[in-house]
Amino acid sequence: MGSYQRIREEEREEISRMLAQGMSITGISKVLGRHKSTISREIGRGGGNAYSYRAGRAQRRAVRNARKRRKDKRKILCTPLLQKKVEEKLRLRWSPVQVAQGLKMEYPVEKAMQVSPETIYTYLYVLPKGELKKELLSCLRQRHRRRRRKNEVNSRVVRQIQDMLSIEERPQEVEDRCIPGHWEGDVLVGKYRKSVLGTLVERTTRAVILVPLKSKNAVEVARAFAKQVKHLPKQMKLTLTYDQGREMAAHKLFTHMSGVKVYFAHPASPWERGTNENANGLIRQFFPKGTDFTKVSAKEIKHVQDLLNGRPRQTLNWKTPYEAFNEIINSLR
Repeated sequence: MGSYQRIREEEREEISRMLAQGMSITGISKVLGRHKSTISREIGRGGGNAYSYRAGRAQRRAVRNARKRRKDKRKILCTPLLQKKVEEKLRLRWSPVQVAQGLKMEYPVEKAMQVSPETIYTYLYVLPKGELKKELLSCLRQRHRRRRRKNEVNSRVVRQIQDMLSIEERPQEVEDRCIPGHWEGDVLVGKYRKSVLGTLVERTTRAVILVPLKSKNAVEVARAFAKQVKHLPKQMKLTLTYDQGREMAAHKLFTHMSGVKVYFAHPASPWERGTNENANGLIRQFFPKGTDFTKVSAKEIKHVQDLLNGRPRQTLNWKTPYEAFNEIINSLR
């Protein structure tokens, strides 16, 4: 059997005529060589039942829907400025949802410059094979990470960090996100586990700080993290939540240098630092697993930090982390 074809105008006229003659859906389907479910759906869409179906009305509905389908697929291609804007934002690693919302805010009254996320996805996947399609699809966030069951026993022996404060002792205001200044931290491991990049994320504004590191040495990590946060206003450096990785074993030194108290999550419990885990996924778009961080310049790291903080976020009512963070900083002055 050939590929499916939509019902034609002349077939609709035959359906209307045969219904008037009292023929059943099964009988009509045999005459037209269509599956009876196809005839049944057509009657339902064109009038609701066999008695109210009219070929002319059904045809007008079909033409209207076809125009909508074509419009959705062609809108970006037929509007050069819109196409340029969409591709620019995708290259900044914005998601289609972020692109659609950003265009809506930038062009609030120009419907021609507004598209749905679905239209952007359609545009990407109907592009002919080539470098442009490959480039733009590579900008989409990939989620192929191995997931571990929550009840899976971690085979690694976790060595207790001296004088650590458990996440259970953390103030309730951290969980509520009602007060800014509470951070989550981690390190991303590079190629052959020989290079690392530090990450800090503020829980309320989702602002990201990327910390260049030479190694996972605890003293070096403490000093590098403290250097990044010590110039923040006092109200914006309250706590840091970290996993029990040994790179934060010098947490007391970090607290002494920065004034930020460190709390430690339970072993193998990444959901307790969900903001940072999500941010790490975004960062991996730019620095995938296997990246050698010793070959990544400080300038490039800063550029990626700016891109991440310049994205509008749904959880921030489509403000960017930079905007949300600066609003708080200005309110403290």
